[in-house]
Amino acid sequence: MRRNCLLSYADINSFNHVLAHNLRMCDILMPRDAGRYISERSKDVKIIDNGVQKVAMFMADCVRSGTYNIKSWKMHTLNPKVMDENTLNWIFVTDTLNFSFWTEDVNKKFKVKYNGEDYTGYWSLCAAINRALDKGIPFTNPEYFANITKEQMTDVLRSDSDYDIPLFEERLTVLREAGRVLVEKYGGSVAKLVQRCGKSAQTMMKQVVKDFSSYRDETEFEGQKVAIYKRVQILIADIWACFEGQGYGEFHDIDTITMFADYRIPQALLYFGALQYSDELVEYLKTPHLLKSGDRYEVEIRGCSIWATELINKETRKLLDADAAGKNLLVNSILIDHYLWDYRLDHAGEMADLPLHKIRCIYY
Repeated sequence: MRRNCLLSYADINSFNHVLAHNLRMCDILMPRDAGRYISERSKDVKIIDNGVQKVAMFMADCVRSGTYNIKSWKMHTLNPKVMDENTLNWIFVTDTLNFSFWTEDVNKKFKVKYNGEDYTGYWSLCAAINRALDKGIPFTNPEYFANITKEQMTDVLRSDSDYDIPLFEERLTVLREAGRVLVEKYGGSVAKLVQRCGKSAQTMMKQVVKDFSSYRDETEFEGQKVAIYKRVQILIADIWACFEGQGYGEFHDIDTITMFADYRIPQALLYFGALQYSDELVEYLKTPHLLKSGDRYEVEIRGCSIWATELINKETRKLLDADAAGKNLLVNSILIDHYLWDYRLDHAGEMADLPLHKIRCIYY
């Protein structure tokens, strides 16, 4: 019998979608190359060598002393300690919802009380998720959150202050989408998503942004499409750190992951003198105006933060390699990001007056 080789309209549409995506991915600079490209063309943000060296010296000391290593992730009270599939689901949900926690007024914050402690910012999300799981709500089960109702989401993310979590509707939308994609393409399993990526961080990064629209943190700068990919990179990094580079967390190219360009790490890089803003940018950031995704100021700040951290990583490696004891110690841009993020949190008062770029979006 002769086989009919004609493609259906649906097949053609599917083929065109995949082809368009592959062409787009070939045309876009991935985060590391994007950071370098942006920094070389940046007008209002500069990378300062002395500041890069300063952070590198601090980081090298932290690595030597064991303050920051692959096991540091589990040291945070709210992060899971067990390396299993349930934890993998927890990481995926948390990073899918990991955006926009800042407030104009420090006294008006979304707050969650958990085990007798008050949490704000990113940690308020973690506390809310843990609170729900403790009550038997299967919030991190893809089958559940694919069809989560607004009422259920409201209950999980309820505030213990008078102020609700920002961008609630957007969080509801992206979580439902993520759940449905997992159910339809991966049998409702985050583990299958990870396993299909063949232990490659770059493959997983591209796969996630292809399948989950909320992770497509992309824009155009000086005529070139660039990818920042804060949330998908932190997703991969969290899996790597939680599983200590083993099992689900084994990625042979993990060192290709950059820092996670948000609005707090740039502030820490400013504090150390690794970044410098023009007077015009500083004055602009003093105004109450919000930036939008893709604005030149925003792209320069995030791109230069990525490349500055890459340079810090390079210099830290040099410092560690200078002595026999340091040659076998692990350092990469992920650990440097963790260091800077924690340092910023611990020294928030000292950085309160430093310029902070403000934006309401789902990318960070």
